[in-house]
Amino acid sequence: MNNDRSRSSLLVPPSAQDWIQGVLSAKVVLVMYGDYQCSRSANVYKMIKAIKRELSAAFGEDYLCFIFRHFPQIQIHPQAQRAAQTAEVAAAQGQFWLMSDTLFDHQQRLENGYLVEYANDLGLDIPQFLKDLHKQVHVDRINEDIEGGIESGVTTTPALFINGIQYTGHWNTTELMATMIAASH
Repeated sequence: MNNDRSRSSLLVPPSAQDWIQGVLSAKVVLVMYGDYQCSRSANVYKMIKAIKRELSAAFGEDYLCFIFRHFPQIQIHPQAQRAAQTAEVAAAQGQFWLMSDTLFDHQQRLENGYLVEYANDLGLDIPQFLKDLHKQVHVDRINEDIEGGIESGVTTTPALFINGIQYTGHWNTTELMATMIAASH
């Protein structure tokens, strides 16, 4: 890992308002700014989910807290904003993480018809889903994530902050896990 510990710090602290897997009091709090249409975001997201399973098995459920924040790069990924809205609309029906998994698994198919299909597959209330998506009910939350990311120095995705410090580079599972374990000491 190009373990460039850049000077950027996370300026918007993790809170109960975030999408969280784990507890905020964990030894390692990992915040990922991601874009559903970005292939590197998808790879790192899947890597983090696998690492979280491994670290939870080895050190307990409270070792790693994973937080996902939206950072759609609409200038290069035109469907990323709509995908982020889809995740938020699914979240309103209790399915944020399953929808996020689905969006990253199918990031080559993020057109509206597919988004409705994914919502249907997750058992969401489709009329409510369509209404919320059409009215862009959750766009403010997405914009808050983007603004917080920009304030913290995020310029591209994926952007990772481990215990408040931004780490940049190209990660593999072993290096990312080692960095998390080192950050916990």
